[in-house]
Amino acid sequence: MNTEQLSPAKKTIVGVQFLFVAFGATVLVPLLIGINPATALFTAGVGTLIFHVVTKGRVPIFLGSSFAFIAPIIAATQQWGLPGTIAGLTSVSLVYFVMSALVKWQGRKLLDRLFPPVVIGPVIILIGLSLSGSAVNMAKDHWLLAFVSLITAILVLTLCRGLMKLVPILSGVAVGYIVAVCMGEVDFTGVANASWIAMPVAFDTITHFSWSPFLYMMPVAIAPVIEHIGDVYVVSAVADKDFVKDPGLHRTMLGDGLACLCSAFLGGPPETTYSEVTGAMSITKVTSPAVIRISALTAICFSVVGKLSALLQSIPQAVLGGIMLLLFGTIASVGVQNLMQHRVDMNDTRNVIIISVMLTMGLGGAVLSGGSFAISGIGLSAVIGVVLNLVLPKTKAEEK
Repeated sequence: MNTEQLSPAKKTIVGVQFLFVAFGATVLVPLLIGINPATALFTAGVGTLIFHVVTKGRVPIFLGSSFAFIAPIIAATQQWGLPGTIAGLTSVSLVYFVMSALVKWQGRKLLDRLFPPVVIGPVIILIGLSLSGSAVNMAKDHWLLAFVSLITAILVLTLCRGLMKLVPILSGVAVGYIVAVCMGEVDFTGVANASWIAMPVAFDTITHFSWSPFLYMMPVAIAPVIEHIGDVYVVSAVADKDFVKDPGLHRTMLGDGLACLCSAFLGGPPETTYSEVTGAMSITKVTSPAVIRISALTAICFSVVGKLSALLQSIPQAVLGGIMLLLFGTIASVGVQNLMQHRVDMNDTRNVIIISVMLTMGLGGAVLSGGSFAISGIGLSAVIGVVLNLVLPKTKAEEK
């Protein structure tokens, strides 16, 4: 199918469908970290448009809220408050900018040396497991609602086909919410009081900037950056075009970084490439970047509907907790899958040391501090993993 020849009406319909695929994940992140879901919709739409400008409008990628930062944001909020934490997320863009420059200068080889699978795998595992306690605490508020959401998401993942298989989060939340309404567990006061049109973003977030959360968030960005590279390769395969060369990985990472910077300034979560939308493109065979831009514009339109934001914020915590029970375990399993796909030798003492130290320090709550500087959790584990990978001697087989 020549997707560029689709009529404007058909492009609009498919674009809205793609947003539907990304909607559940995009609004779940802000609901879990305590910010307005309309903000995430707005910044996802604007960030996607920025990405398309930087990549010359050639790459059909949608950017949405990154799950990698849920645990770090919640942990950082307890120390510096949510406004300070969101302002600190500006460091994420710096990581993307540096990686973009490195790729432009050295290609992927330097990144592969600094961040091999033996480092990236444990980081992804930690991202998933670090919030397991929070998932259980949210779910236990009302176990029935939690299990309804969880079971619905599992059934969608295992039994559904086509586009429906790509929306387990949205399906689980929707069914859990309907059951909660029937049980009288939903308070609609906020929805009734909300205006139809509302400003989705705040412009004063950066006034809360401080160096501690800035430095805390920086190492966490390593995993999403590596994931970004993999996603660009996948999108290239789906669209049957080499986006790694044209417009180039350095441009896609620069676009993602600018989107993250814009989101932080507007009070939203960091952005990341959404593989759900890539899956939808694979199913529909529609790979036109123009369709993705329609999805972005639709997200911006939805973000200004105050009633929609209030409705999302009325979702009971137990419903979200049920989804988290699956979601964070799934993220951790991706880390394990990463190690397996790249055939990381677990009989190699060097690999065992790197993975063991990273997991232990990440889950154990280790903190490295000095003066006003402090780094802990996933960020500290990522730094330690990189250092150990560089200093521990490799076997002759690994050096080849």
